[in-house]
Amino acid sequence: MSYHGSCLCGDVQVTIDGLISSIIHCHCSLCRKSSGSAYATNGFINAQDFTITQGQDKLAYFELRPGKKRHFCRRCASPIYSSNQQDPDRLRIRLGLLDGEIQERPCAHIFVTSKAGWEDLDADIPRYSEHEPGR
Repeated sequence: MSYHGSCLCGDVQVTIDGLISSIIHCHCSLCRKSSGSAYATNGFINAQDFTITQGQDKLAYFELRPGKKRHFCRRCASPIYSSNQQDPDRLRIRLGLLDGEIQERPCAHIFVTSKAGWEDLDADIPRYSEHEPGR
């Protein structure tokens, strides 16, 4: 399996030559704040399967806790990956980074007790393939 991804501005590009595991929708307050949305969809990859093919010099990081870094594009601020010094063989990626379809699927919603009050996981609201009517 091989996946390609890029940040919003395209300065940082990556390749993943392996599977993505433990894909979850995380509703914790940290993921909501860092994604700016109701939840973040994260998955784990083997660090050896991850290559930054362009823009290594465009990366910056925020160290949330000692040894836990969130790496992002310094131009557009797109999250690229997270690393954990205590688990150096795996990286966590945001699936929105990927440019195409993936084979794997999410297995759970986690930290749902922390979810945004306006988020209704089972909402029966209209779905549109583009912008909603009237926009």
